[in-house]
Amino acid sequence: MAIRPTHLAQVAIPIHDLDRAKAFYGERLGLAHLFDAPPGLSFFQCGETRLMLSQPEGPETASSSILYYAVPDAAEAQAELAALGTVFESEARRIAQVGGRDIWLAVCRDSEGNLVGLMSEQSSKPT
Repeated sequence: MAIRPTHLAQVAIPIHDLDRAKAFYGERLGLAHLFDAPPGLSFFQCGETRLMLSQPEGPETASSSILYYAVPDAAEAQAELAALGTVFESEARRIAQVGGRDIWLAVCRDSEGNLVGLMSEQSSKPT
């Protein structure tokens, strides 16, 4: 069964200077700034898609963006793809809570070695 993402939820954009990048995306492009998160991340909204400005974590993320596809349930999407032989860099886990919603993420590679995020948002459950 195909996962069938509903839309592009987030794009990670590699940056070198956070303040300079924030000025470009916020002031010049006029995107709405959502929030900053340690260590050195900044998030902006562009239609349905979030932009995540982040410094590269290694050579493979230094010059390429990462696409995060919205799926109904990141853990279920991971299970389906893993059953088809897809290897995951990180298993589905809750990475943040934003506006009363839990953000879940699983990361795998496509057939060409590019990182692919599978992201879902679910109502936060009281703890």
